Amino acid sequence: MFDSATALRVAERAAVEPFQVMEVLSAAAARQRSKGDVVSLAAGQPATPAPNAVREAAARALNHHALGYTEQLGLPELRESIAGHYDRSYGLAVQADDVVVTTGASGAFLLAFLSAFDAGDRVALARPGYPAYRNILAALGCEVVELPCDETTRFQPTVAMLDALDEPVRGLIVASPANPTGTVLSRDELAGLARWCETNGVQLISDEIYHGLSYGDSLHSAWEFAREAVVVNSFSKFWSMTGWRLGWMLVPPRLRRAVDSLTGNFTLCPPALSQHGAVAAFSEDAYAEVGAHVERYRTNRELLLKRLADLGITRVAPADGAFYAWADIGHLTDDATGFCRRLLDETGVAVVPGVDFDPVLGNRFLRMSFAGSTEDIAEALDRLSRWLPGAS
Repeated sequence: MFDSATALRVAERAAVEPFQVMEVLSAAAARQRSKGDVVSLAAGQPATPAPNAVREAAARALNHHALGYTEQLGLPELRESIAGHYDRSYGLAVQADDVVVTTGASGAFLLAFLSAFDAGDRVALARPGYPAYRNILAALGCEVVELPCDETTRFQPTVAMLDALDEPVRGLIVASPANPTGTVLSRDELAGLARWCETNGVQLISDEIYHGLSYGDSLHSAWEFAREAVVVNSFSKFWSMTGWRLGWMLVPPRLRRAVDSLTGNFTLCPPALSQHGAVAAFSEDAYAEVGAHVERYRTNRELLLKRLADLGITRVAPADGAFYAWADIGHLTDDATGFCRRLLDETGVAVVPGVDFDPVLGNRFLRMSFAGSTEDIAEALDRLSRWLPGAS
C-alpha cells in the first residue's frame, strides 16, 4: 500500500545553510519593535533610496505603461543603456546583445551557474566569500572548492593557488570588490586569473556588483581581459536599489541561447517597473546623486577604521571597495556568533558574525557595513566602546 507519510520529503539539494545575515536582520527588527534603539551595521544595503531620476521614471511608467511582460532578456533600451555604461566607465565596447537583464544579481548567478556547470563539476572560489555562491552551487550538485585566503593575498585568490590544486576545476568565481572583505583585485591580478582560466578551459564568473564603490585604484572588469567570462553586476549597491531586484550579466555568445531558455522558463522576464526606472540610472543626474553617496561611504570608512583601531581591533581587511569592514576579533572571542548576539541584546548594535562567509575561521571575524549614515556609524562605535571589556 502507498505510504504518503514516507513518500513526502524535503529534497536533499535543499539542505543548504541559511544566510545568517538575514537572521541577524530579523533579530534586529524584533528588538527595534520592542525597544526602538537598534543601530544596524549588519546589512549590505545603502541607507539612501534609488536616485530621484529612477524613482521619477518608475512613477511615469506606473502611470503610463501596462507593465506587462517585457522581452525576457530585458527592455532593449535598458540593455543599450547598460552597454553604454561600459564605454563610459571602462572604455570598453559592449553591445546590447551581450547584456542580459536579470532578477537581481542573485538571479544572474543562478543563470550563470546553470548555463555553465553540470552537477558534479568542481568550482573554485575564495574563502571568505559571499555564502550564496557556495550554497547555490551545492544546491545544483556542484562540488565547491574553497581557496583559503587571508591577509597575505589580501583575501583574494591567486594563480598560484589554482596551480596548486590537486584536481582540475571547471569554474572560478572571483569578486572585486569582494563581500565581506572589500578587497580589490589589481588590474594585473584580474588579468592573470583571466588568462589562467582561458589557458585551462575554466569558466570565469566575475562578480562586479560593487563596482562604482572604490576608495583607491580604479576598478577593472573581467571583460577587459576575457570575453569568455561571465560578468555579473547589479543596480542594488551603487545605485541604492536593493529592493528593486534588478541586475545584469555580460554573457559570451556560446552561453546566450542557454541563458535565454533558462530565463524564459524560470522568471519569464525581470520586473517590468524596475526596468523602466533603471533606464534613468544612467542619466547625468543619477550619476551625480550616487557619486555623493560614495563620498559618504568614504567618510564612514575612515571613521570606522580609525575607531576600530582605537579599540584595539587592528586586523581589518583593506576595505578598498564596497562598504564592509572584515575585522578579526580573535583576541576577544572565538565565538563571533555569540559575540554578535550579546552585542545586539545588550547595546542594540547589529553586526554580522563571519561564519556565513568563512565556515572554517569565521567565528573569529565580524563583518560591519558602513553603508548607513555617518551618525549611525559613530553611534554604533560609541556603544561598542562602552561595551567592550577594557575599552576606554
